[in-house]
Amino acid sequence: MKYEETEAEANVSTVMQFVLLGFSDLPNLQGLLFGLFSITYIMILIGNSLIIILTRLDTALQTPMYFFLANFSAVEICYVSVTLPRVLVNLCTQDRSISVLGCATQTCFFLMLATTESFLLAVMAYDRYVAICNPLHYPLVMNHRVCIRLAVGSWICGVPVQIGQTCQIFSLHFCHSNHINHFFCDMPPILKLACGDISLHELSVYVVVLLVGAVPFMLILASYSKIISTILRLPTSRVVLLVGAVPFMLILASYSKIISTILRLPTSRGRDKAFSTCSSHLLVVLLFFGSGVITYLRPPSSHSPGIDKLLSLFYTIVTPLFNPLIYSLRNKDVIAALRKLLLKI
Repeated sequence: MKYEETEAEANVSTVMQFVLLGFSDLPNLQGLLFGLFSITYIMILIGNSLIIILTRLDTALQTPMYFFLANFSAVEICYVSVTLPRVLVNLCTQDRSISVLGCATQTCFFLMLATTESFLLAVMAYDRYVAICNPLHYPLVMNHRVCIRLAVGSWICGVPVQIGQTCQIFSLHFCHSNHINHFFCDMPPILKLACGDISLHELSVYVVVLLVGAVPFMLILASYSKIISTILRLPTSRVVLLVGAVPFMLILASYSKIISTILRLPTSRGRDKAFSTCSSHLLVVLLFFGSGVITYLRPPSSHSPGIDKLLSLFYTIVTPLFNPLIYSLRNKDVIAALRKLLLKI
């Protein structure tokens, strides 16, 4: 056993660059994938930029909800720009090499922006909770100063944690291969290349994912948890126990607070508008958190390169692509603002 460990340590060499295998196992589809990802990237940039422009130009959209939506669209643009341009370069040039520094930089920015997105989704849920469940206090609670602080906090809260996480991962020794079986520098495939016992590093990854994923997720749910006691006729303490035991059920029960409040609205127009904004947010939450949790919280033994790439496509490309469609096609205010803009042009 000692001989094997000594031999493994002897094989450790300083890795100067990695090779992103990406979709190299599909040699006949390189051109098709390049075209598909190029169109997708352009659509993401146009769609999310359009939301930012509309919220800045149209006075009807200058509310806290659309302020946070504009921030969310900005995060999506940055988020996808960290990974997708590199994928396009690899597909076009077939040069899949990336320096260790470049890989670490991509990982760091990817993790920081993912953290920002998680907390922004939580802030957006809180905003909807106050707007629907406490409409009279909404202008006071969600004033401009509070909105700025919440947005800035979402952008910067993950920076020190993810910089530390990235430094920890890339301080490891890598052996046997420098080939990353992924289309960008993500943590699970990088950890597979590390030498020796990495269980402690894997544990730290799980802890960070729980902090930046589960905490915002629980905040999203906790915004509406009061409804459980209303629907199930249970004391609040028993409700909290129920939600803690069944996290997935919490998201359904939490949103039921909003739903029950919406159903009590006096006009059908108000109900339709509230349902539209909340269902859009819930869909984005499920897409982002669902694919992310499955990717990062699965046991290492169950990781498969093909499945990992497919899941990564959901939270790196599919969510940013559908974000403008989900929030605009289901929102009459955004459609009206878009019509005004087109008529001016």
